[in-house]
Amino acid sequence: MARFRALLRRAAGIQRSQGAILTAGDLSLNTEERLAIRDGKSVELTAKEYDLIELLMRNPRRVYSRENLMNVVWGYAYGGDYRTVDVHIRRLREKLEKNPAEPEHIMTKWGVGYYFKG
Repeated sequence: MARFRALLRRAAGIQRSQGAILTAGDLSLNTEERLAIRDGKSVELTAKEYDLIELLMRNPRRVYSRENLMNVVWGYAYGGDYRTVDVHIRRLREKLEKNPAEPEHIMTKWGVGYYFKG
């Protein structure tokens, strides 16, 4: 978790409007309230989903491998399957993308990992 926070501190962020709000098109994150908003409506995210989308949004176009995401979001001690990342990405797309089958924000770099297009 400390590594995750350090990454967030160093991140440039995509577009910072009112202080703790990250915005990319129709998506916004209120980092103080840990709230995701799509098209002006609040979207319920789990803690890990939120951590994952915040990391990606703060570092747009930076490609993270599954292993990187597991280490940063779940922590080094997590001994789970890397496919856990795929499941969380799929759920985020279902919740945040207009068409999850053709995502506009949460992208896959085939054979490498995931990134936020912004």
